[in-house]
Amino acid sequence: MRELLFKVITDKRILIVLIGIAFFWRALVNLDKTEALWECICSGITLFTMGWFFFAYMCSMSLKPTSWPVTNKIYHGLAVSLLVLNIYVAIYYGMKWLGLLSVEVSLPLDSILRDVRYIMFVMFYCAVIGSAKYLKKMHDDYRFLLSRSREREGGMRASLFKVITHERTLIVLIVAAILWRIAINLDNNITFWESMCSALTLITVGWFLFGYTCALSVKVKGRLELISFIQGISIALFAINVYAIFYYGTRWYELIGILMGSVPEIYEPQLLDLVFREVRYVMLVIFYCTAIMLAKYLEKAYENYTVPK
Repeated sequence: MRELLFKVITDKRILIVLIGIAFFWRALVNLDKTEALWECICSGITLFTMGWFFFAYMCSMSLKPTSWPVTNKIYHGLAVSLLVLNIYVAIYYGMKWLGLLSVEVSLPLDSILRDVRYIMFVMFYCAVIGSAKYLKKMHDDYRFLLSRSREREGGMRASLFKVITHERTLIVLIVAAILWRIAINLDNNITFWESMCSALTLITVGWFLFGYTCALSVKVKGRLELISFIQGISIALFAINVYAIFYYGTRWYELIGILMGSVPEIYEPQLLDLVFREVRYVMLVIFYCTAIMLAKYLEKAYENYTVPK
């Protein structure tokens, strides 16, 4: 029964239908140009259910014995990435349900941002669980062949990759992000250039990871499950990248409008709105750091493992 349920959930047609339903639901919500509390609750429960169910599945699989140990590391990396976004979703919808969060950007862009976030997060969850089908096959069927392993090419690239993906480097990046957000909020005002620096950091890292996974999927030859899995991770990264670009695009539009005096509807952010803005940035930084950690294990899978005959 469990295997049948997993097969149904990870079927591409089912996942495409889920994404289509997400589009239809957000279009239905916006028919009256407002989002009622019950509509917000339904949206939140959907993401909660998907996110925490998939997180529990990844955690359980990361503990399952296998002859290809790197898959346990990959499952662990996916579980951590899901945990980060699940916490972000919980904070956002918890604040919305309690009336603690008003709007994030000026109207009517705030409504569009809610739609984009919901659809992109549904796409992210679908991409992750869809790729899990191929990871499970590798976890169960592949074996380690040391004699046929690929050795990483030496040189600057290998050293740089090792430094970037090291856990201490990622911790430093997260601490730096927190200190950066504290520094730019000392005057209770985020200027256009400060917002630009924050955005460019996330966008650069996000699209670099997307490009890296796409390139890695091209380098992998003769291992269809590994190719399909990496492509699924690429789609998941694409979804979060689109959300990040759209959010900062609306922020830049707003800030440029303020500078030019051409934005008719400027909202006055409340204290909790500002707090959530910082939480979002830090959570996205942590998410991308976990994705960098995951990239290390994908590279290891490409180098050292092969399909059994």
